[in-house]
Amino acid sequence: MSYHIYSFEKLDVYKLARQLKMDIRKISVDFPKSERYELTSQLRRAVDSISANIAEGSGRASNFDQAHFTNISYSSALETIDHLNTAIDMKYIDQVTYEKTRIQIDEISNKLNSLYKYQLGNKETLKTKR
Repeated sequence: MSYHIYSFEKLDVYKLARQLKMDIRKISVDFPKSERYELTSQLRRAVDSISANIAEGSGRASNFDQAHFTNISYSSALETIDHLNTAIDMKYIDQVTYEKTRIQIDEISNKLNSLYKYQLGNKETLKTKR
């Protein structure tokens, strides 16, 4: 079976966001059951939004629209940091896990920022590539 690999799937930032998503799922499995519909859910939704918005934005025709979704992705990364801060404050995760995850998010955020700048500065769009 053969399938198409979309351009966003080749981006390092997308691959890193997918890995972060898996890591967050593994971390949050150990959160208290009382957090299932609160912190666990919010953390997972925030981290899911990072890669999802990269994917969605890649299908937009204008660079401005693509950059808009990259910006949402960046905002979701910041939201993920806030939820991680709550997790460490509540002692649901240890310092080593927190620091490792923050480093991952920092790398993703930096790459999203670079992608955003590229998208805004790029003169070629999906419409002009035809």
